[in-house]
Order: sequence, then structure tokens, then C-alpha cells
Amino acid sequence: MSKLLHELLLDTASRYASHSALVHKGSTLTYGALASQVEDWARALVARGLERHDRIAVFLPKQFETVIAIFGTARAGCVFVPVNPLLKAPQVEHILRDCAVRVLVTSSERLVALHQVLGNCPELRHVVLVDDNMAETPAPPAGIAFSRWNEWIAAGRSELVHRVIDMDMVAILYTSGSTGRPKGVVLSHRNMVTGAESVASYLENRPEDRLLAVLPFSFDYGFSQLSTAFTVGASVVLMDYLFPRDIVTMVARERITGLAGVPPLWSQLAELDWPAESSQHLRYITNSGGAMPGATLQKLRKALPRTQVFLMYGLTEAFRSTYLPPSEIDRRPGSIGKAIPNAEILVVRPDGSLCGPNEPGELVHRGSLVALGYWNDPEKTAERFKPAPARPGGLMIPEIAVWSGDTVRMDEEGFLYFIGRRDEMIKTSGYRVSPTEIEEVVFDSGLIKDAAAIGVPHPVLGQAIVLVAVPAAGKQPDDSALLEVCRRQLPAYMVPARIEWRDSVPRNPNGKYDRARLAAELKNLFTESDG
Repeated sequence: MSKLLHELLLDTASRYASHSALVHKGSTLTYGALASQVEDWARALVARGLERHDRIAVFLPKQFETVIAIFGTARAGCVFVPVNPLLKAPQVEHILRDCAVRVLVTSSERLVALHQVLGNCPELRHVVLVDDNMAETPAPPAGIAFSRWNEWIAAGRSELVHRVIDMDMVAILYTSGSTGRPKGVVLSHRNMVTGAESVASYLENRPEDRLLAVLPFSFDYGFSQLSTAFTVGASVVLMDYLFPRDIVTMVARERITGLAGVPPLWSQLAELDWPAESSQHLRYITNSGGAMPGATLQKLRKALPRTQVFLMYGLTEAFRSTYLPPSEIDRRPGSIGKAIPNAEILVVRPDGSLCGPNEPGELVHRGSLVALGYWNDPEKTAERFKPAPARPGGLMIPEIAVWSGDTVRMDEEGFLYFIGRRDEMIKTSGYRVSPTEIEEVVFDSGLIKDAAAIGVPHPVLGQAIVLVAVPAAGKQPDDSALLEVCRRQLPAYMVPARIEWRDSVPRNPNGKYDRARLAAELKNLFTESDG
């Protein structure tokens, strides 16, 4: 059994060397070829002086080099940091600076957009470009060397790689918190291997499966399409889609057997005509990142009558927590299921005691899927990663669990039901969005005097971002100007769907924005027609 993340790939390659591992734009990379290139990348990193646990960022769409760099970094004993390809320069700069990235893997086109911020990243030493357009790139900032992908690998290979164990960190995935900029969730080899093997087991993944990867690898749910496939020797078809219709076409063309999505994507796919043959080979679909609307679920089941639907709940801080078996969907509408294999989910009162059946409490996840904490943020780590509730009897061993901040209830048979979030996070399009990160951008615009971002119910997005704003002195409300600022500084999923102009933003007795009041006032802003 594999103990380290890269061993999922390398062990499988030893058994299925000629089997297709990755498919991208008509080209195929076998497990044997992928393993060989992963080894080359790993040994090139060490030959260039990268130390154990140095951070390597990958800012690319889904392509062969993306996967090679990620798993090669793990093989070298370094830490990979997948950066969402939708992010703009300010967010990428924050990630590069926050975890002191040493090597950035990207493309010439993306480098042009990033060039102005690279000089602000004091630990960055190398930028590796996966294409050959070096002549079109600006000169590198002082202290940073630019290299082509093939040249980087050919320059030298170390005979050795750094030794790591399963509790060593291997990845940092950035996720928004309730305040401030995104936090880096630090994951160990053990976290990622346990998660991959657990999910692959209940999805019953097998070598003949063909999984379509449409979600970003910076999202733990998206990354798991790789790790669960590599666990069993399945093939992964890499795709960055423009329109939902493209996904339906690809499922049919590539005879896809497994597809993962988030609620807004499923809402769009449910409205499309699926070829009849899709249901013959699409063995399962999965949903996470929020609850799938009941109407969407029914439409998908009608369009894909032979396809199993797995409804899941997860945390970046614990990879995946629960799933509802397809056989239970009709019997338990609205349930997020039970704990996945090798995890335990507890429902806990504020005093740390366990709740009774159907009593609301906080979801607490314990086990080997619990992440190591937040990068360079002991305060936030202490808030979310705390000792597991004491269990009666037996040997009392200190154990850290992740306290989700989500309120749930557990019925008499152990099935869980989501009730709500305790913090101010906005859950839109499958992403967790910090309201303060949006507010920082609009305040810097000089167009507003005060503003609060909130999430309100939306039939497709789950929640839509609404900005309640007060114009700056001498300024008139200007949706176009403020939204243009947001589009320049924020990824598309963080741009407000609506701006509500007011004379003031309500605050609570503590002087903080009264987001609960605003959410209640605007809860009916979007209707089914907005879907």
C-alpha cells in the first residue's frame, strides 16, 4: 500500500506502465511515461539546490506539465502549491509571498501578467516556463532566473531525492477564510493518500475508468480526480472548458465513466440534452462544494438514468468528510450522508460534549484526513484545529481534530444533515469567498466610503455575492466603475453579482458590519428566474 503521495503514481506505473494515465487535447501520456517525467522533474529540482519542504508553485491550466510538476515536486521531497488559474496577479502575489515560494512553474502568457509583482516575492529564485516564448517575456527581476521547461530538466539530475515520511507536508492549498486573505491549508502525504484511497474505495474506482477533470487542481475536490485515479490505474482526461455544453460533448467523445462537479455547474449541465449513450458509460457523478438543488438532482437523474449520484460534503482542512450512497438519496433527501471510510464525524455542543440524535451542533472531523494546520498562522490554526472531544474510557491520547464551524444534526441512524455556517463565509460557485477580501479591493478604489459584502441565496450559484456600498464623498453611485475595479483585481467568481447602494451600512453593537441583518433584508433578491 502506498504511503507517500507520489507512490500512488509510481506504484501504479510499475503495474500498468502502458495504460493511459492522462489525456489532453487528443494526446495521451501513459503511466510509464508520466512516471519517468515525474522522476526527471524531481531530480532536476534537487540538482538545482531545492531543499526538503521548499515550496514549488504551479500556476497553469490543466495540462501534462501541471501534473508532472505537482507529482515531481512531491517525489523530490518538496511541497507543491497549486495556484488557481483563474486568479489575478494580486492574489498570486499573496500566495507566492505568504508561503515563500522558491520556484514558480507557469507559461509565458501568464508571466507577462505576473511580471509586475514578481519583484515583490523575495524568496522566489526560479521561474520555469512550459512553452518556448522566452523572447516575448520581459527581463527577469533581480535575483530571479527564467528557464524553459526542457532546459530546466536537461540542466542536471540529482542521483538522490530528499527522504520524507508520511506525516511530512506535501501540499499547501489556499482557501478563503472568514476574514482577510486566503489561508494556506498544509496537507501531509498521509492526508492525501488516505483521502485518495478512501474516496476511490466507495466510488469503486477501477483501472478501466476514465475520469473527466474539469475542476481546478488548487481545489482539493478537483485534485482528488488525479489522486483517486492514480490509486487504481484509471485514466484522467484533462479539460478546461469554456461552455457547459463542451463538458457534455467531452463525456460522450471520451466515454467518460466518472465526473465531479459543484452545484452551479450541475445546474447548468442539468438544462442540457445529454446523448442517450452517455448514461451507458457514465458510471457515476459526484457533487461537493455545496448542496445540489433538488430540482437539479431530479433533472440529472432523468437525463442519466443509469448513472449513480454521490452527494458529498468536504473541507479543505480534511479533504473529504461525508458521502451519501446513491441508494439512500430517495430515502434521505437533504442528507450529506455518513463519514467516509477511515474518518469519524462527531456532532458537538459548545461545551465539547456530544450531541444527541437530531440535536444541532458543530461538525467535528477526526482521523488521518485532518490537515496539519494553516501555513504560518498559529492563531487561525488554534481556532480551527483543536483537541478532539474526549471519549469515555480507554487510553486517552491527545488528538487534534478539525472543528468545521458548520452546524449539522445527526439522526438516529447516524446520517447527517447540514443546517448552516457559523462564520461569515460566502459559498458561491463551489468556492469559499472571504467578504473582507472583496471589501479591501473596493475600499482601495476610492469610489466608496463604506461597503460590506454578503452572500444571499441564488438558485444556481448557491449564494450570490452582493455588495452593499456607500458612495465616497462627492461621488455618485457607479456600478460600472466599481465592477470594473473588481474584475481587474479579483477572479470572476469573487466579482459581486449585484451592488446595493445605500446611505449607510448597518453595524451591530460591537461596531462590526451587521451581515446577518443585511442577509435577512436581501434574502429574496434573486428568484428562480435568475437561474
